[in-house]
Amino acid sequence: MLELIRELCALNGVSGDEDRVRAFIRAQAEPWADSIRTDAMGNLIVTKRGRKPAEHKLLLAAHMDEVGLIVTHITEQGYLKFDFVGGVDRRVAIGKSVTLGPEKLPGVIGLKAIHLVSREERKKAPKTADLYIDIGAKDRESALKLVQPGTYGAFVGSPEEFGDGFLKAKAIDDRVGCAIMLELLKEELPMDVTFAFTVQEEVGTRGAFGAAFSVAPEHALVLETTTAADLPEVEDHCRVCAPGKGPVISYMDGGTIYDREHFETLRRLAEEYQIPWQTKEYIAGGNDARTIQRSRSGVRVAALSAAVRYLHAPASVGSIADFENMRKLTRLFIDQLAQRL
Repeated sequence: MLELIRELCALNGVSGDEDRVRAFIRAQAEPWADSIRTDAMGNLIVTKRGRKPAEHKLLLAAHMDEVGLIVTHITEQGYLKFDFVGGVDRRVAIGKSVTLGPEKLPGVIGLKAIHLVSREERKKAPKTADLYIDIGAKDRESALKLVQPGTYGAFVGSPEEFGDGFLKAKAIDDRVGCAIMLELLKEELPMDVTFAFTVQEEVGTRGAFGAAFSVAPEHALVLETTTAADLPEVEDHCRVCAPGKGPVISYMDGGTIYDREHFETLRRLAEEYQIPWQTKEYIAGGNDARTIQRSRSGVRVAALSAAVRYLHAPASVGSIADFENMRKLTRLFIDQLAQRL
């Protein structure tokens, strides 16, 4: 599965521009799917029949999109003004390499030179309006031949294993969830399962709304990543979760109170099969679960996440063992649900 994660993370798929990721996932899924379709929003909906027809429909969901940027204006000097797509920490963007559009035009995010910055300015994170992208154009006319307002940009970052079983890459959020679902599609499943590879999660879980409404599940498991803060100078009660300590089983976050029975099932299965697990020790964040849960007359949702450092940054860090344990626990959850329903 690791190689699949690496391939997925290497693709550019900023929210609203997920075409390349969707095409790759579709090619991987088609040999194993019983049906596959792309809806109006761009979600990829895949169904696979299991040994037991599902009277109560189960949906697995993971989002294809990643955070990035979009060009808004080109200056007379040929620099690109832009805005971020999704929640990017401006502090980590300065000096980072980006690629623009399907041609992957190279650029770098710039800021006013440090010797021109006042003391007060140095105390604050720069505003997005103060940043620009340098593509090496001599003027506006030259830049317009290469890029137009509305062009998407993605961070540059080759997936790389390092340290004690860690992976660093852009877009770990949430290509890990996508990889797990692709791996599960290859298996013989105990019940019918619908897989939703959703779009535009990073800008407000927008794709999941249409996906959940059309699939109309009664149960859903969202496969995600979540913010780890196991860092120096962070107080213990604010560390949230940590890579390497197992999948995160959520009972609540900033958008969802999760189904208690599903939470207990995941916890019990993890302990029974000796899979390390953890919870979030700080209530924050959210994911597609909040939208899926509120679809139609309501859906019983659970979430399983990998703890990832530096989320929404050009290079995020996660534990390879956590990714594999997420896959194992997800399969156990499907097996358990098939016995109960």
